[in-house]
Amino acid sequence: MRRRALRGDEGNAMVEFVYLSLLLMIPLFYALLAVFQIQGAAFGVTEAARQAGRAFARADSPDAGIARATKAVELALRDQGVDAVVVPTFVCDPSPCDLSSGQRVEARVSYTVSLPFVGSFFGEGRAGIPVTGTHVEYVDRFKESAP
Repeated sequence: MRRRALRGDEGNAMVEFVYLSLLLMIPLFYALLAVFQIQGAAFGVTEAARQAGRAFARADSPDAGIARATKAVELALRDQGVDAVVVPTFVCDPSPCDLSSGQRVEARVSYTVSLPFVGSFFGEGRAGIPVTGTHVEYVDRFKESAP
């Protein structure tokens, strides 16, 4: 009976260290993963809005501009690892968007970042962080008018 009492807590420190490390590292890893995913999407929508505004303002017609801008948004988002189809919205001043010289065009791209592993608990697309990028572009004042 005396031998058991003398043995003590040898080896328990290693087990406690491993359990505490896992208990602290898993939430930290998840938080970093979520922040990096949100930051990448924020960079993506910012660049996508910029490229969409430039593509739309330099197009010959509003329909061609929307097609160009949608492709530019797709490429800019894919560069940041976002595989989604996002259609940009445009606000022109003065309205309507006829792409006349000197017209102000504001491009807006919005995307909702789904957090890792959260979609399986709440349903896909229900839990996420919205990120939005806007860019203002002016149609070149020396642009030729369409015949």
